[in-house]
Amino acid sequence: MTFCPTRSAAVDLDDDSLLRYSRHILLDELGVEGQQRICAGHALIIGAGGLGSPASLYLASAGVGTLTIVDDDHVDLTNLQRQIVHTESRVGMNKAESARATLAALNPHITINAVTTRATDAELAELVAAADVVLDCCDNFTTRHAVNRACVAARVPLVSGAAVRFDGQLTVFDARQDEAPCYHCLFGEDGEASDSPCATFGVFAPLVGIIGAAQAAEALKILSGCGTPLTGRLQLLDAREMRWREMKYKRDPACPVCGTRHD
Repeated sequence: MTFCPTRSAAVDLDDDSLLRYSRHILLDELGVEGQQRICAGHALIIGAGGLGSPASLYLASAGVGTLTIVDDDHVDLTNLQRQIVHTESRVGMNKAESARATLAALNPHITINAVTTRATDAELAELVAAADVVLDCCDNFTTRHAVNRACVAARVPLVSGAAVRFDGQLTVFDARQDEAPCYHCLFGEDGEASDSPCATFGVFAPLVGIIGAAQAAEALKILSGCGTPLTGRLQLLDAREMRWREMKYKRDPACPVCGTRHD
């Protein structure tokens, strides 16, 4: 499968940026050019909870030029066990706004947009079309399928993560590639009948950190053009045994979402 970086043009780095991102620049696979693409990139993060917290922290620290965070929920005391972008002083605050405050303090040189309402399909389509990569960090199938449809329509790569109890999963759906599967190819919408709120399940705190950080890694690879993303490969983590296994999957030619995609 051919792999290419996102459509954003590279930006010049000043002396402070060269110093700030020097450990990236020292990587032969990234270098100045890769970091320039990261700094020019726009990542859309759906959800500022357990997965969105570590993902957004690493994307901000890595210098992604624009982060747009979507979440209409508010910080609750029960979130603080795992949602590390928030603080106790922000209980009751909108999560996207809370995340923006933390990320702005971490890296004041990037643009951070907070979307504090639940996006309609039309709004979601607009948000996705403006991004170079989308991170699905939400906790319900309905939103996941809506995000997937928008990403397929706009041909924007989607980094999908999930975590519940001690089990995590991670994969990439890259609609820029005609042969690449989409979320619906792997998880049909008939699964929504058993979709339950995240609050009804327990979750091992470091699990969301592992998966969220891995989502950030995949997004940075996509933005920079470095490495090979997890397209067509589903990574499954059992955190009780700390064992990973991988399942390969293919595009469903009869998929109602991406089955009619053409050049």
